[in-house]
Amino acid sequence: MAVPERREVGALRHLGDRRRDLVQRIGGGPEHGGALRPEHREIPELGDPGRRQHRAQHLGHDRWQLRAGQQPGQCRHAGEDPEVTDAPSRRGFLVIAGAAAALPGAASAQPSSGDVPGSEHWTVKRTGGQDVRLFLWRRNARTPGPRRGTMLFVHGSSVSSTPVFDLEIPGRPESSTMQWFARKGFDTWCFDCEGYGRADKTRPVNADVACGADDLAAASEYILRTTGAPKLMLYGASSGALRAALFAQRHPERVQRLALDAMVYTGEGSPTLAERRKRLASFRASHRRPIDREMIRSIFTRDHPGTSDLTVVEAFADAVLKLDDSVPTGTYVDMSANLPVCDPAKIPVPTLVMRGQYDGIASFRDLANFFELLPNPDKQFIVMPGIAHTSTRSKNYAVAYHVIEQFFSQPAPVYTGA
Repeated sequence: MAVPERREVGALRHLGDRRRDLVQRIGGGPEHGGALRPEHREIPELGDPGRRQHRAQHLGHDRWQLRAGQQPGQCRHAGEDPEVTDAPSRRGFLVIAGAAAALPGAASAQPSSGDVPGSEHWTVKRTGGQDVRLFLWRRNARTPGPRRGTMLFVHGSSVSSTPVFDLEIPGRPESSTMQWFARKGFDTWCFDCEGYGRADKTRPVNADVACGADDLAAASEYILRTTGAPKLMLYGASSGALRAALFAQRHPERVQRLALDAMVYTGEGSPTLAERRKRLASFRASHRRPIDREMIRSIFTRDHPGTSDLTVVEAFADAVLKLDDSVPTGTYVDMSANLPVCDPAKIPVPTLVMRGQYDGIASFRDLANFFELLPNPDKQFIVMPGIAHTSTRSKNYAVAYHVIEQFFSQPAPVYTGA
């Protein structure tokens, strides 16, 4: 049985600038539901995920194959251990951050360099009578001071988790979002949704947003059980934000604070989704779609070229393509034809909505409408200057880090008027 790691702690550090304009909004009423997922099987932590590769082969319609010689359910990494079984008020604030987020407070977005220990974890999602193995990755700095919370990062449609949240580039310690927050005192986790990266790719499904929310339920249950944390600080980007929002709607009891970055609500006014709908028939025709370097580059250039450093983009593409050459189509279908996939009025937890100034995935008005319906008065809507769709991989990553850290560090209100 996987033995939970000892609790580890990190240094406290707060960013200072709070010059923001506050505009009061009216939201909807709280409402939620959803049962806990069943217990899951676990695999002990193994080693550095960057040294292992698992590529899904895109074969056209609904068929794709495993690594040569691998059978469904077989361990896929050399040296991998066998599996073991283990039994309110409606008012809120709209906050628009301009240059303030890039002022002196953001200077603390340069934590001290040095390796942050990482560990590999596995859990199982049981669905449709099958066990789906999910990969998790943890970074937890062994530094003095109280722990500031347990963070779980949720990836988007076209890439797996570690290239997004734990990218390592020599001379750029800030390139790993997980290590940056771990040095700040957070226990940080990410995971691969079904069909991505090191997670199982054996079921003939397109891994839509609801499937990802199920993955998140399995991953969160494992993390809470392993760490003993009462709740999670949850961050999702792009379709990862949709997965996170739907999960928070189903399981608000597991979420302390929720950050939704580069998300979309109804899709109204989105130029990116207008283009994507032109290919909807092909997405529906296959459970997977191919990805290559040009496609990955387009994530950073389609909205506003120049928002990301090309050196970072190429390193990111290298990391992505070591793990996948195709990804599921489900989230593309959902975002093109099935929006909305979550109900903001049923998300009762404190919520941060983050939008890059140039992001084409959702209009400002679409997200403002989502924000207005959130029932918890502890909510913020931040517009990040000079950022397009991928905030943590942008030149202005320090703005995004500042915004996330400030929201996840915000104390609970002493008085709520109730």
